[in-house]
Parts: sequence; C-alpha cells; structure tokens
Amino acid sequence: MSGCEARDAKKLVRSPSGLRMVPEHRSARSPFGLDEPPWVPDKECPRCMQCDTKFDFITRKHHCRRCGKCFCDKCCSKKVPLPRMCFVDPVRQCAECALISQKETEFYDKQLKVLMNGATFFVTLGTSDKPELMVCRLSNNQRYLVLDGDSHYEIEIIQISTVQILTEGFTPGGGNTRAIGMILQYKVPGSEELTQMKFTAGEDFSSNKKLSASWLAAMHKATKLLYESRDQ
Repeated sequence: MSGCEARDAKKLVRSPSGLRMVPEHRSARSPFGLDEPPWVPDKECPRCMQCDTKFDFITRKHHCRRCGKCFCDKCCSKKVPLPRMCFVDPVRQCAECALISQKETEFYDKQLKVLMNGATFFVTLGTSDKPELMVCRLSNNQRYLVLDGDSHYEIEIIQISTVQILTEGFTPGGGNTRAIGMILQYKVPGSEELTQMKFTAGEDFSSNKKLSASWLAAMHKATKLLYESRDQ
C-alpha cells in the first residue's frame, strides 16, 4: 500500500448514533465533513425540545444525529442520509435537520461528481496578466483542487480563504444570471500571505461554457459547506 493509499484508508466504527465509515487518520477527513454532536444528556431534557411533550414510559425520547437535541418520536421520526458525518445508513434526524440533510444530498449525489469531473478555465495567478488554459477538478479524496495545464497546481481545500463567484446577466428585477468565473484566495503552506487566482470560463464553445457554469455552481455550494465545517 502506497503512502497516499495508507493516508486515505478508512475504517468502520460504531458510535451511539450508528455505523460510520471514517478515515483512519483525521488529517485525511473531507473538508466538507462535520463532527458528531454531543448528545443532550437525558436528565437535561424531560420534554421534547420541539413540541414540549413530556417524556414518560409511553413517549420515548430520541436524539437527532445531526444536532444532538432531544425529541419525541413524532418530532424526530425521519431517517435521512448524512454523508457529512460518514454514516453508512440513513440516521434519525429532527424535522429541521432532516430538511438540511436532504438539501445536501444533491451536492453529494450530483455536484460533487461535477467537481471531480472538472472543467476548463483560463487561470490567472496573482498579478500576472497572462492567463493559462487549465483543467480544474476536485481530487477524489475531496481535499485538493487540482489544476492541470502547462503548469500544475494542487491547492489544499482547507487552505482556501475566500471564494467569489463572478456572474453576468444580472438585471435590477433579479433576472437570470450565469456564473462565468471565480476569484479564489488561499494560503500556501508555510506562508501567511494570501495567493489569488482568477478563473474565467472560455468563450469558444457553448457546451464548455455550460459545463464551466455547472462546475462553478457546484463550487459555490462546496464553499458554503466548507464554511459551515469550519464554524462548527
């Protein structure tokens, strides 16, 4: 097994919330992942934290696997996939958390694949005025943004500071807009200074423009998840 394969190896663990397939090394975890929340102790929740129903021998309490709060069965009955916490099977979640997790399913089912498949952009580094045509994609382990052209870059996702999506077609009435590029700021390991890259979609083929717009939309969603993981 190579060093990279060993670093990306996973193991099956059992927690009070269910079975999880997690990286053997914490440094190999996805930058979009979330830690399991601590459960509210049973003695601190005599009533459902949503509907205020009192718990007894008939009305049992359940913990939401995403927020860790205590609910009755009525308020915490849905079992929904939660890939951000690496659960193997759908897990019990309260109504509010279940809705959030269901929306994130689109990212994991569709947009993550778009990011990994990649798209072509003109990339300008720093203050350079010479853009380079590069294929940009997310690595399979979700930890790097890989850029390939005449040059090669690997930007660690956790080192990204800000992402600004550039659009065109905005109207005062809130008309349709289309993503045409992005400005990315990140830290190079060992340096505290921010490096900037500008990505611009090419104007040659409409199919490439559509692919680039889809990739940028997926990157916009990925950035939101990244910020949430940091703020946890």
